[in-house]
Amino acid sequence: MLTPIIILLILSSPLGIAFAFSKFRRVPVNINKYACWGLGLAFIFFFIGHILKVVGMAEMLPHWVPFKIPLIYLTGAIELLVGIALFIPRFQLVAAKFGIVIFIVFFPANIYAAINSVGLGGHQWGPVYLLIRTPLQIILIAWAYFLCVKGHKGFTSLHSIANYYLPLITALHFL
Repeated sequence: MLTPIIILLILSSPLGIAFAFSKFRRVPVNINKYACWGLGLAFIFFFIGHILKVVGMAEMLPHWVPFKIPLIYLTGAIELLVGIALFIPRFQLVAAKFGIVIFIVFFPANIYAAINSVGLGGHQWGPVYLLIRTPLQIILIAWAYFLCVKGHKGFTSLHSIANYYLPLITALHFL
């Protein structure tokens, strides 16, 4: 069950380090840049999981899915390409959008694995694991969308992000 914590630490570390250095050096932070770097590191972490845990990843797929092992390698390669692209400024926007698609398209495999208690990354806990995995998936999608896709608006502080999204946050509060 340590995997979701590791993912969150990987995701947020570049931005956290950038904020620390910005306070020390008194310079603004390019939130988009470091948020994309964190997302890129997360995708590279996902790729490593596809390479090191091939059999476990294949078990996460329903029995009727053909070519499971090649599919795991292919999806891992896609995650690696997205991860690398998130470090290259001219590809960051398209990579973040593609990352969101990946999070949505791959999520059913996590649901299947949790429902069937596949013993990889917490899924052996069964459906209870979805109480952790679903919010994590939402955080990953929100990070990619708000900080990497929408972040191209040039945010340089958490205050500027909060002011931009304040109407949305207020509206969600009343739901």
